[in-house]
Amino acid sequence: MSEFSVIAPRSGCAFALRAGEELTVIDAEGGQVADLLAVNAADTREMLSSGRTLDYAERIYLTTGDRLYSNRSNVMLEIVEDTVGRHDFLLTPCSEATFRLCYDNEPSHQGCHGNLAHALAPYGVEPDQIPVAFNCFMNVPVDGVTGSFKVLPPLSQAGDRIVFRATMDLIIGLTACSAPASNGGTFKPIHYRIDADATARS
Repeated sequence: MSEFSVIAPRSGCAFALRAGEELTVIDAEGGQVADLLAVNAADTREMLSSGRTLDYAERIYLTTGDRLYSNRSNVMLEIVEDTVGRHDFLLTPCSEATFRLCYDNEPSHQGCHGNLAHALAPYGVEPDQIPVAFNCFMNVPVDGVTGSFKVLPPLSQAGDRIVFRATMDLIIGLTACSAPASNGGTFKPIHYRIDADATARS
């Protein structure tokens, strides 16, 4: 079993995840969102697609057993464990514009989009390529009649986790989200770990 790495509050990172490896994302203290983006390591034009994934799943709340697809309809990740069951795949990563347009009283911040862009730049990913990320632990209930939604504090408690298995060689971008509404007004670290196989999980 590998050691956990820590993403500091309101920051992000990028790293390789090989086919067959498992990525565990942990909300170490509870109530913290992590934006996750997957990019094909062999061709960075292929990346995670909310539209393809939700189309094939035929629902918006994804959990254990669901697959996350690319813009080319290839499976990139499988969710193999999920202790929360509520994540978001609708809303785009927060950005400087998010703070300017949605948070009148908050200091400007580059947000998850800026953090992902900075982390993925060494891999050749341009900021305008970054799509909707899979927002681990983000709680966005949608009204079944009007389609209106709210961004509420995450349902995750300290130690909750979601585990993904890679089905191709990937570059992963991962953040500890910077948006106040997404995290109940507080900012905490995110922990993650890479394991070679399912027997390494604990």
